[in-house]
Amino acid sequence: MKTALFSLLLLGLVPALYLQADTLHVGSARQYKTPCAAVAAAHDGDVILVDSGTYTGDVCAFHQNNLTIRGVSPTNRPIINANHTAADKLGIWVPWGTDFTAENVEMEGAYVPQANGGNAAAIRERGKNWTVRNCYFHDNQNGILEGNIRGSKILIEYSEFARNGVKEGESSGYTHNVYIGDTGSLIFRYNYSHDAVVGHLLKTRAGLNYILYNRITGQNGTDSYEVDVPNGGTTYFIGNLVQQGSNSQNPAMLSYLEEGVTPNNPGKDLYVINNTFVNQLPRSTTFLNIAKADSVPVVVQNNIFYGSGTLVTQQNARMKSNFTGNPKFVDMNSFNYKLSAGSGAIGGATNPGASPEGYSLTPAFQYVHPTCGETRQNARDIGALAYRNKGSKLNCLP
Repeated sequence: MKTALFSLLLLGLVPALYLQADTLHVGSARQYKTPCAAVAAAHDGDVILVDSGTYTGDVCAFHQNNLTIRGVSPTNRPIINANHTAADKLGIWVPWGTDFTAENVEMEGAYVPQANGGNAAAIRERGKNWTVRNCYFHDNQNGILEGNIRGSKILIEYSEFARNGVKEGESSGYTHNVYIGDTGSLIFRYNYSHDAVVGHLLKTRAGLNYILYNRITGQNGTDSYEVDVPNGGTTYFIGNLVQQGSNSQNPAMLSYLEEGVTPNNPGKDLYVINNTFVNQLPRSTTFLNIAKADSVPVVVQNNIFYGSGTLVTQQNARMKSNFTGNPKFVDMNSFNYKLSAGSGAIGGATNPGASPEGYSLTPAFQYVHPTCGETRQNARDIGALAYRNKGSKLNCLP
């Protein structure tokens, strides 16, 4: 193996420093007692494995590239409790290097006073290209906050976000479960974002967004928009379960281009395909709030819209094969949006084709609760969940 790596090194295909990559172990019986102690000793390319347990007040900023921090157990994740603090007044972890990966961790308690911005995050990402997988972010001022790194490619999957945001009476409305800044691209899939405090369940300013097969539900929270794409950008919104709860502070569910066009986001095309939207706000809702600046017709096809409200504000939106009325959910109040026998949404979908860029708009997967997915056997049914689907579960938690 070393001979093969040496050959690749000579060819310039493997950075020399990564040949020295090491695995550092964290836990009460390990060399490093906390994740940040291991981070302080880590080099580019290292992997930090964290035993289950609670690590209180352990916060840090770091600059290594290609660093991975991974909980040893995907089902009994280590808990990083910031205990009402944040590194550099920014977050629990503040990665500045490229290609950072966080897996199998739970993070809570990120906080800074309002005098210092009131905007701490579990992960305050300052580097380029990063991945979050099978993590749980809750009860922070922000779950994830991305730092406007142009060209960065972001992947967030199989993760849960809950109760992030600042409380009533503080400078609320600027903290969110997930907030992606002015960056290159976002893939957000098989996630569960719910019960945000005042802010949004998902906000993204990325130039290209793939928001696929998630459960994005306000539930008992006081969130504003369920999803906000304020500066546009080509956005694929496919196969999501979206619910607005009775305590929501803003009657729009999916908002697009509301804060205006930016030169970094030339695309103004939005594809809303095979989603299930449920409004339980006790007043009228706007399901799709599309700003007047968007002259490109939004493609709205094969969606379920349940509850009162305006479907879409854009006059020239391309509407096809959408279902309104009672779709006969199995148990709406338990957020089980599977279709019962006799639902009018069964068999009513039409082929959405592909975008001009060649991306298939047909749902290939569907969300499985919690934070997982499965292959979708057919696209003949309207909504995010195919009737009696027997697809194969994806490689997420057992």
